[in-house]
Amino acid sequence: MALKLLGIAFVILTVGIEAGSAQNTSADLSPAVQQRVEALLRSKVDFPPATKLSFTVTGSGELPGFQKLSAHFASAYAGSSGDISLLIAKDGSRLAQVSLYDIAADPRTTIPFEGRPARGGGPDAPVLIVGFDDLECPHCAHLHRELFPALIDRYKEQVRVVYQSYPSDGHPWAMHAAVDTDCLSKMSPEAYWAAVDNIHEHAAEYGGSERKLALADNELDLEAFEQGRRVHADEATLKACIDKQDTTPEKASLAMGQKLGVTVTPTTFVNGAKFEGDVSIDFVFDMVDNALKAEGLVPPPRQHTVEQETAEQGVK
Repeated sequence: MALKLLGIAFVILTVGIEAGSAQNTSADLSPAVQQRVEALLRSKVDFPPATKLSFTVTGSGELPGFQKLSAHFASAYAGSSGDISLLIAKDGSRLAQVSLYDIAADPRTTIPFEGRPARGGGPDAPVLIVGFDDLECPHCAHLHRELFPALIDRYKEQVRVVYQSYPSDGHPWAMHAAVDTDCLSKMSPEAYWAAVDNIHEHAAEYGGSERKLALADNELDLEAFEQGRRVHADEATLKACIDKQDTTPEKASLAMGQKLGVTVTPTTFVNGAKFEGDVSIDFVFDMVDNALKAEGLVPPPRQHTVEQETAEQGVK
């Protein structure tokens, strides 16, 4: 249980004690300060019925002039209890809640991508772009067609593009497509990307005009076999994988995405920084440029996009 009013760093809330009154430097709060803290918490937190509160000052706080305060709550009716970690000003005038985040780790390491096919630069490319992709998603298809080729064209070996499968329950053949392409990924990155390109390009055509699922699945299998033959993949091995339709890797990717806060497709991470949806090329260029600058590199010159030229003409 936590305060409703949480900020990314901290929120300072006025308790309402007049300046100079109820000085609080001991291990315990005065009854007046306790009452004010309790009144504030009960207005901000949805406690269970008949919850009792108690307070303990536990040491120096992270903010100058503040002490750590533990607010213990317990409800006999609901059988629940817990503690809320707070900070309280030494003069008892303000209350704060601090959220600390560890940002020491390289953000590129927060998005697993091992074993996945990649486009663009090698494993040591300064910018890692990981996309959570649904092959039946029209917005994913547009991003795939317009954005990622432009990224590789501009940044060359400076970016590495990786896809994680993220098939939606609302797309009937998305899971089948993810399994088929992942079967290819084990045999040939080239075949994987060729299948992804074709499936995204022709997504509206699978299943015919009546969108029959069985027909769509069969067409997806044929696409996978065709791409496998192009790279001379072992057809028996590929067929066994496709026939099995093992969704274990896809479910693992879905679980990973959920832990990372992925709720829609497309969702893309640029060196760990997430953005959602089918966004403009300029927006992503800005993100990649910032990621390069963070690595101490100078981004390549940017040519005017159609979007920029249209905006400038509008200003004129």
